[in-house]
Amino acid sequence: MIEVLVLYYSRYGATATMANHVCHGIEQVAGVEARLRTVPALSTVCEASEDTIPADGPPYATEQDLRECDGLALGSPTRFGNMAAALKYFIDGTSSVWLSGGLSGKPAGVFTSTSSLHGGQETTLISMMLPLLHHGMLMVGLPYSETALLHTSTGGTPYGPSHLAGVDSDQAISEDEKTLCIALGKRLATMALKLG
Repeated sequence: MIEVLVLYYSRYGATATMANHVCHGIEQVAGVEARLRTVPALSTVCEASEDTIPADGPPYATEQDLRECDGLALGSPTRFGNMAAALKYFIDGTSSVWLSGGLSGKPAGVFTSTSSLHGGQETTLISMMLPLLHHGMLMVGLPYSETALLHTSTGGTPYGPSHLAGVDSDQAISEDEKTLCIALGKRLATMALKLG
């Protein structure tokens, strides 16, 4: 069975919701499964030790999850036009996967959520692409044949799905945003099958 890892960090739940929609898209492709994983928050005081299993939600990601996947969807809220520190901290610790070429040649896509319309969605998506390119991954975006990109008034970019959560992070995922998350999942699953 081909497996696509959906790895994300979420503070208020929007990125987690997007991750679930990406999983639904992956699992609409016959022969492909989604593996949902998250990363723990970082302490602002010192490096915190989290339990290896979170109190709720999906398990925390390990390097083994990366080695075993046939594709990867990476999601983060926007932090000043960049990925969240918790996700970057995890990725920064993947040198042994990089040295072994564990992700090289596998498809990858990215997704994000932010509180404001011009809050750095595209730069955040690009910031997540950079380490994946260093890992030798093949980036999968969203073409304009995904018509939601042409008429969305919320989130959505050719670099990957995005969500406009609002200043209080209280705006639900729009139908266009949901459609684009599912589309990314389908594209990743289809590419993973072709490359597998």
